[in-house]
Amino acid sequence: MSHRLRRRLQHCCLSLLGLFLLAFGVGTRASTGDPWAPFDAPWFDRVSSSEGVPQSIITSLAQDRSGLVWVGTMVGLARYDGYRAQVFDTRNSGSGQGLPDAYVRSLFALPDGGLLIGTNAGGLVRFDPATNRFQAYPIGANGTSDRKIYDLADDHAGGVWIATDSGLDHFDPRTNAIVQLKTGTGTAARNFSVMQDRAGNLWLGNNDGLFVRHAGSKAFVRPDHPAGTVATVLTNQIWAIYEDHAGRLWVGSGQTGAVYRDTDGQWHPVPGFSGYQNGAQQSTVRDFLEIATDTMWIATDGSGVLAYKAGDSQLRRIDHDAAISSSLPGDSVRGLLQDRSGNIWTATDLGLARTDPNARSAFSLLPSPLEQNALSDTSVRGIYVDARSRIWLGLGSGRIDMIDLKTGRMTHLQLGGNQVHRDVQTFVEAADGSILVGTQGLARINPDTLAIQPSVLPALENKPVLSLQRDGSYILIGTYDGLYRYDTRGGALDHVGHDPNDPGSLSSDTVREIARVGDSWWYGTTHGISIANSVLDDRGFVNLAHHRDDPSSLPQNYISSITLVPQGQLWVSTFGGLGVIDHYSPGGPYRFRTVGIAQGLASDKVSSLLDDDRGNLWVSTSGGVSMIDNDTHAVHNLGPRDGLHIPSYIYVAAARAPGGELMFGGLGGLTVIRPHWRPPAGTPAALAITHAVVNGDEIPFAQLPQDGQEIQLDPRSRNLRVDFALLDYQTPLETSYSYRMEGLDDGWNQITRGSLPSAIYTNLPHGEYHLRLRAETHGMQPHTAETRIGIVVKPRWYETLVSRFVAVLLLIALIVLLVHLRTLYLRRQALQLQRQIDEHTRDLLSANQRLDELAGTDGLTGAYNRRRFLELAGGEHELAKGRALCIALFDLDRFKRINDTHGHLAGDAVIRCAIEVIRQHCRQGDLVGRYGGEEFVLCLPDTALPQALDIAERIRNELAMAEVMHEGRSIAVTVSIGVAALQPGESIEQWLSRADKALYEAKHAGRNRCVTAS
Repeated sequence: MSHRLRRRLQHCCLSLLGLFLLAFGVGTRASTGDPWAPFDAPWFDRVSSSEGVPQSIITSLAQDRSGLVWVGTMVGLARYDGYRAQVFDTRNSGSGQGLPDAYVRSLFALPDGGLLIGTNAGGLVRFDPATNRFQAYPIGANGTSDRKIYDLADDHAGGVWIATDSGLDHFDPRTNAIVQLKTGTGTAARNFSVMQDRAGNLWLGNNDGLFVRHAGSKAFVRPDHPAGTVATVLTNQIWAIYEDHAGRLWVGSGQTGAVYRDTDGQWHPVPGFSGYQNGAQQSTVRDFLEIATDTMWIATDGSGVLAYKAGDSQLRRIDHDAAISSSLPGDSVRGLLQDRSGNIWTATDLGLARTDPNARSAFSLLPSPLEQNALSDTSVRGIYVDARSRIWLGLGSGRIDMIDLKTGRMTHLQLGGNQVHRDVQTFVEAADGSILVGTQGLARINPDTLAIQPSVLPALENKPVLSLQRDGSYILIGTYDGLYRYDTRGGALDHVGHDPNDPGSLSSDTVREIARVGDSWWYGTTHGISIANSVLDDRGFVNLAHHRDDPSSLPQNYISSITLVPQGQLWVSTFGGLGVIDHYSPGGPYRFRTVGIAQGLASDKVSSLLDDDRGNLWVSTSGGVSMIDNDTHAVHNLGPRDGLHIPSYIYVAAARAPGGELMFGGLGGLTVIRPHWRPPAGTPAALAITHAVVNGDEIPFAQLPQDGQEIQLDPRSRNLRVDFALLDYQTPLETSYSYRMEGLDDGWNQITRGSLPSAIYTNLPHGEYHLRLRAETHGMQPHTAETRIGIVVKPRWYETLVSRFVAVLLLIALIVLLVHLRTLYLRRQALQLQRQIDEHTRDLLSANQRLDELAGTDGLTGAYNRRRFLELAGGEHELAKGRALCIALFDLDRFKRINDTHGHLAGDAVIRCAIEVIRQHCRQGDLVGRYGGEEFVLCLPDTALPQALDIAERIRNELAMAEVMHEGRSIAVTVSIGVAALQPGESIEQWLSRADKALYEAKHAGRNRCVTAS
C-alpha cells in the first residue's frame, strides 16, 4: 500500500472515529445520571501570549511545591502564576541562567521546590529555586544514557526514573547521582514512557511495546495479556502509562489507541479506541489523567481529548471547534495536568488552556455549525418545556432547536415562508399536544413528526408574536398590536388593545408577558401591568404603573416577567429593577418593594424570573444572573467561577428543565443553572508572592516570603516590587486584588481590573512595615484570601540611633564653641566697625550728594535732565501764585542731517554749544535742562511773556551766528523756539503742551524762529 493511500485511509478512519464518538458519546455522560452531560462541554480558558507563555507547541506541564505551573514548550520553559509567565530559554545557558536546549519534552516537580527538565537534545536539567539557576547533567558516563529525554517518573522513594531515547536511568536528587539500567528489551529500544506503580512494579514503554519489572525482580518482561486487540496495542509503541486511584493500569500507544488493566489483572480495550480501525492507525496517546473517580481523560495527538469511564461502552471526544472560542485550542494534546485547585490543564499544539471541572453551578450551550448538540444560532430568545419534557429553544432567523434530554440529542428545525428570517420568541403547547411557535405570526409543529405548519393564523401573519399562554382551548397571544385570544376549537380570534381615552383598557399595545396569577391573568406591557379576572374581561383591566411620587408603585413600567412563588411573594421584573409584593393577596393592595442595584443586583434591567425548589429566586439581567436567597434575602451574583460565561440577558427567555435545572436565554447562547450544585470542599488556594525584585535584583524563588515571613532590605536597597497571585488559576480577571503597606499607606491600594497584581514601592524610608496583600473572589462562593509579610528596611549608618545621638552631642559642642568664638570676634570687631561706620557715613553723605547731582544732570551738557528739570519747574509752578512764569522749548533744526552728515560726535558738539549759548542768557534762578535728544527747555521765573520772548530771540540770534567747529569743519546751527506763559489754573503738563505746540508752529513756519503759544 502506498504512503499516500495509507494517509488517506488513516484520515478517513479518524473522521469515522470522530462521528462514532459524537454519536455514542451520549452514553458515557448520561450514565453518570446527569441528562445534560451530552451538552455540557468543558469550557477552556486559553492562556494568551499577553501573559508571556510562548504561543508554541506546548509539550509538558508540572506544578511545583509553591503552586506555580511550569509549562514546557518547543522554544523554552515558562513559570506561570495565572497572570504572567517568566520564560527561560537557551540565552545565558553557559552561566546557568538558561537551558542547554529550548525543546522541553518532560517536566517533574521535585519535593524541594525545584524542577527536573527533560530536553530533546540537551539531556537532563535541574532548576534550583535557591539560586534560580539551571544545572545540566552529563550525558554518557556518570550521566544519562542519551541526550533525548522522553519521560520522567516518580519512584515513590525520593528518586526519579528517566526514559531516554536509548535507555532507562535512575536519578537521585539528593546526591545528584545518575545510574543507567540495563533493561534487556532490545539494543535498539527507544524508551518513550516509564511509570512505577504503587505496588513497586516498574513499567516501561518503548518502540517494542510494554514491559514490566515486577517488584523484587531485576528483569523486564512483557506482561501477560490476551491475544487480539489488547496485544495489538501492547506490542505497539507505548507512549503513555498511568495508574489511576483504583490501581488500574492505563496504556497508550503510538498507532493503536489505548487499553487498560483492571485490579484483577484483566486487560480491556477502550471502545472505539483500541487496535486499528478498519486498518487505519489511531492517534498517538500522549498522556492520561484521571479527572474524577473512574473517569479518564486520554490526550491524543490528533483526536483531542477522549473522555472515558472504565466499564462504559462508549467514550466522548473533546476536541477543537473553530466556531467556539472556549473549545480545546488544538486537537494535538501532548500533556494533561490537574492542579491542586482542581483545574485541568491541556498542553496542545496551539497553546495552553485550562478548564475548571468544579465550575458546574452553570454551563453554557453555544452555537456551532460543526456539532450536533450545539445551538444553530447565537442568541436564545424563547424557551419552553413541553409535556414530554422536551426543551424548545427559539432562536434568530427562524431557527428552532429542540433538546431531548432522554436521548441526549438536539434537533435543529427551520421555519419557512415569510417566517424564515424572523426571530422565534415564544412557544406554547396546544391542547392537542402540538407546539405553537410565536414568531412573525404563529407556526405549528407536529409533536411527533416535527413537521412545521407556517402561518397558522392568516390574520396574524404580519404581526410579531411576543408572548403565548394557553387557557384551556384558548391561546392568549401578546403582540405589538395588543392582545389576541384564539379559540383552537372554533377558530375565532378576538382582540383587545389600548385606548388612550379609556383608563380601564390595556396599558399598552405591546404585550411582552402573559402570566396566570391565581385566578387572574396579568399582562406585562411596556407601560405597566394590566390585570383581568378572565381572559378577556368585559369589565376592563386593573392597571398598575410606576408613579414617581409613590415608592410602593412598580419600579418601572417596562415589564418583562411576572411570577408568583409558593411562599406567597409576587415578583415582577422591570427595566428598573425587581418589584416584589411580599404578601400577595388577590385584588390588592398592590404595594411593591424594589430590589435593584442598591440591593446587589448586577443590573436594574431584569429580563426573566425563575424560582427553584428551595424558594430561591433566580433572575437574568443585562449584567448577568443573580440569585436572591429565600431565607436571608441576600443577593448573590453568579460569575465565571460558577460556570457562568454568557454575560448579558435581554430576552424574556427562561424555563425550568424537567430535572429542576433553570434555563436562561442570553446573548450568545443558553445558560443552564444547577441551583443546588455546590463545589466539593477543598483547601483554599494560597495568595502567594510569585516574584519579587529588590533594588533591581530578583529574589530567588525559594527565598520568596510566605504568609508571616519577612523581607529584609539592606541600607542600599530601598526599592521593592512584589508580584502576587491567588494560585487557584480560576477566572483571573474576575479576582479583585489590593495591597497596603501598614505604616506607610493610609488605606488599601486597589489594583485596576485587568492590571497585573503587583505592589511597587520606591525609596522606602527605613523602618519596619507590614505589607498586606488581599485577593477577593466573586460569585456564589466568594471568599477573601490575605497574606501578610514583614518588610524591614535597615537604616543607613547616619540613620541609626547611635549615630544620631553622637551627631546631636557634636552639634551642641560645636554650637557652644561657635558662640564663644563669635563673642570674642564681635567684641574685637565692634570698635573697628564703629570707626568704619563713621568714616563710611561721611563718605556716604558725600557720595549721596554727588549721586543726587548726577541723577539730576545730563551727562553730555551738564544741564538738568528731564526728570530733575520737571521736579524744579514743578516747584516754580507751585510757587507761581500770580507771578509771571514762562517756559521756552528749544529744538535744533535739522539735527538729524547734522548727525548723518558730520557724525554723532559732531551732533554732541552742537548740543553742547546750544546749551552753552542758552546758559549765557540765563539769570540767577532760571532753570535750563535737556528735554530730549536735540530738545532743550528753559524756565523763566518772574518773567512776563514779552520778556521771555525777547530772551528767546536773543538766544536764537546768537546761536544762528555761532559757528560750531568739528574736525576743522564749520557747522551752522539754528533753533526753533516755542514760548508759553503760565495761565491761571493750568497744570504743568498743559503748560508744556502749549509750549510744545508753539514749537511745532515755529517748525512748520520755516524753522529758526520764535513763536509764542496762544
